[in-house]
Order: sequence, then C-alpha cells, then structure tokens
Amino acid sequence: MYNFENKVAFKEVYPTSNFMKGHNNAFRIFIVEDDLWYSTMLEYNLSLNPDYQVKKFDSAKSFLASIHEKPDAVSLDYSLPDMNGDELMERIREQSPDTKIVILSGQEDVKVAINLLKKGAYDYIVKDADAKDRLWNAIQHMRENAALKKEIEVLKDEVGRKYDFTKTIIGNSIAIKRVFALMEKAAKTNITVSVTGETGTGKEVVAKCIHYNSERKNQPFVAVNVAAIPKDLLESELFGHEKGAFTGAVARRIGKFEEATKGTLFLDEIGEMDLNMQSKLLRALQEREITRIGSNELVKIDVRIIVATHRNLMEEVKKNNFREDLYYRLLGLPVHLPPLRDRENDVLLIAKHYMDQFCRENKMPAKSFSTEAKKKMLNHAFPGNIRELKSVIELATVMSEGEEIEAEHLNIVSQNVLESFAVKDATLKEFNIKLLQYYLDLYNSDVMKVAKKLDVGKSTIYRMIQNKELYINKKYYEAAIFN
Repeated sequence: MYNFENKVAFKEVYPTSNFMKGHNNAFRIFIVEDDLWYSTMLEYNLSLNPDYQVKKFDSAKSFLASIHEKPDAVSLDYSLPDMNGDELMERIREQSPDTKIVILSGQEDVKVAINLLKKGAYDYIVKDADAKDRLWNAIQHMRENAALKKEIEVLKDEVGRKYDFTKTIIGNSIAIKRVFALMEKAAKTNITVSVTGETGTGKEVVAKCIHYNSERKNQPFVAVNVAAIPKDLLESELFGHEKGAFTGAVARRIGKFEEATKGTLFLDEIGEMDLNMQSKLLRALQEREITRIGSNELVKIDVRIIVATHRNLMEEVKKNNFREDLYYRLLGLPVHLPPLRDRENDVLLIAKHYMDQFCRENKMPAKSFSTEAKKKMLNHAFPGNIRELKSVIELATVMSEGEEIEAEHLNIVSQNVLESFAVKDATLKEFNIKLLQYYLDLYNSDVMKVAKKLDVGKSTIYRMIQNKELYINKKYYEAAIFN
C-alpha cells in the first residue's frame, strides 16, 4: 500500500492532511513490542509521516521507565514476556490517562477484544497482513480527533473571553459596577439567578456572561423565550415528547432541559408562563427530574437555571398571576439591570461602541459625536434602553455625511423627552418648569396655546416668565408680559 522507498514519495502519495498543517508539536507514538523485526517494521511505517515522533520498546519495564513522557498513543503487544497486557494497560491508564492505547495481538479472541475495548482501549488489532495499515488508520483517526478536540477547546476559550462581562457589558457607572459584582458571585456557584430589568437592557447577555464564566462554560447554553412559544407547546419544548404522544408527534423529541444537560437553561420572560405550566416547572425543579410527554420514564436533570423578566414578579404573585412557591424557587440571586437613563454617562460609551462597530463592519471612516448630539442622548430617557440606542446610532451613522454625527441625525422622538423629566431626581416644581418650558419651545412661545394644552392658567405661566423660571423668544416677551 505504501511507497517505502523514501519519504518524498510518501508525501506525494499521502500528503499531510489539512488538520496536521500548522501543528508544530509532533504526535508522539510509543511501540511496545518484544518482536524486534515487527516493532522495527511498525516504527518505520509510522515514521514515514513527518508529523509523527515514534519510539519503540521491547519490554513493559523499559516502556514504563519512559511513560512520564506522556505519549499521545501507544501500540501495545498484548503478549509481552514480562507483563500481562491487561495489567500494563491499567498502568498506562493510571499514569498517563490521556494516552490512547491500541492493542496488537496474535490471537483473534472476540471476548478478549470486547473486554479490552470496554476498559478503554482505542482499538484491538490482530497481527495479520493488514495490521500495519489498520494501525496507521487508527493513529490517523486519533490525531484528527485530538486536533478537533484542541480546536473545540480553543473555540470555547475564545467564547469565554468574548463573554468577559467587564468587556461585553460596556460601562463604568456605579449602577453597572454593582451588576458586575453580582455576576461575579453568580459565576462562582450554581445558584439560580433571576435577572430583571426593562426591555432592551441586555438580560440574555448577562445570562450568557454568567454561564461562560462559570464551571459549566464548556457545556450547552440553551435559551428559551417563554413569551414566544404558544402555551400549548411550551411543555413539549421544555420537557420533550415521545413519538405518537399527540397529533403531529411523528418522532421522539428531546426537550430543552435535556439539551442543556450539565450546562445552563435560560428561561427568558418567565413572567409570561401560564399557571398550569408553572406547576410543572416547579415540580421539575424540586425533584430535579422531568417526564417527556407520552412517557412514564423519569429523566434526571442537571442544569443551572437562569430566568429573566421585565415584570415585577412579586406584583404578579399578589395578582395571583404567578405562583408564590415558584417565585421563591426561582429568585435565587437577583440581578437587576438598571435602565440606560440611570447609568450616568454610560450612554455615551455605549453609543461610541456601536458607532465604531458599525463603521468597521460597513467599511466606513471613523466618526465622532458633536457636543449637541451628546447632550441630546444624555437628555433622552431611552425607554427601549440599549436596544433602542443601538438602532438610533446605526441610523445616525448612515445619515451623517461628514466625520461628525450631529444632534439632527439622532432619530429620537421628541415626546420621549418628557419621560426624562421624571428620572433626574427632580422635585415636582422642577418637573413642572421643565414641562412648561418644553411646550413653550414646542409652540414657539405661544403662552395661550400652552395654557390650553396643559390646562394651566396663563397668569401662572406669565408669572413664571417674569420670575425668570421660564424663558421665551425675545420677540414674544413684551406681548407675554402685557397680555
């Protein structure tokens, strides 16, 4: 099968596969074989691949003296004179558990082969004319699997770095730093976490950050939006079903609880779950087991639960819309995400992040915000929070022609400015002044129109203008005073 004349010929016939390219570390193979001719043949055959580093040993004793080198693979003669193959295999498993073992034997004994495979042998090969080819293929598969495993580990590490919450969640306000502290505590344990906050504050991002910084980071993160699933289908979605359990169940389906085994199940908008399903969820969480629809089999579950809602669940409990026992089961470690309007200057940091990101993705020149644009963002309540801000910034980046984004490019509905009046710790008097000033500006200093709109006496407005609590256009000032 192989060209044994030289390694150049080998490379032409069997070029190194893509998974081997770029790997500087050789794949180390130990051959343990007391037949000198046979071990030399295996050594030569495997050494034809320049990515393999092959060493041979003629006894179990000499091999064990070098096992501290932790080979990637061992080709092991089952019938060595100084140690039984079973015993030597156990020693390998104890001292170098990551080493893959291929057993070579002169006997075709199915029971022995099955027993060795059960004990962890990678393969069992009978010493016949095809043995060297089978060993070659076994080693090649090992190397491929090792490379894939390493690649997966690298990707998981990258995901972990991606969800470093101090980098993923942008901000340095006191409010968001409190959130970071709670997230760090949550990531160190398996405690249930309940994330609350207005729509658009980033509740799923927080859930992912907690998961990918926890011990479960290499296991699945499964998200379920309870509000997006019809209540009649939610039980099947969470617990799964058996074939024929109901009309349309044409095959068995594994539910989200089983999909998230050893990982994290994120239940978004948990407040939208109906009372009947709440009872079933409570039982699953209490018993740590589920039953698929149409089955009597109990399935043990091992998942970390994170829930999120924009509702006040305690208020929902008082209204009998949410079970009190389930509420306390899910409360765990509460993490409240502050609205964007309560995060001080974080709005400007987040806005810059989305602007820079959008420019990079669309190969646009870098831009900046004008002073007036910054003021406009800081004065806006952002009822849609970060989701709204991202949309506003992307549109503004497109609409601005020059290097600077002006206030006029920010598509912020002016009526929302009214909402910002009540979130700056203002007194009632300060709120009234802001409200009146807003409408005076909106109606071009028309006092009569503002008085009618807000159902307030015009004399009240005139008095506030005279006391310099309100300001109007100079050309309307005398008319306002003497009207």
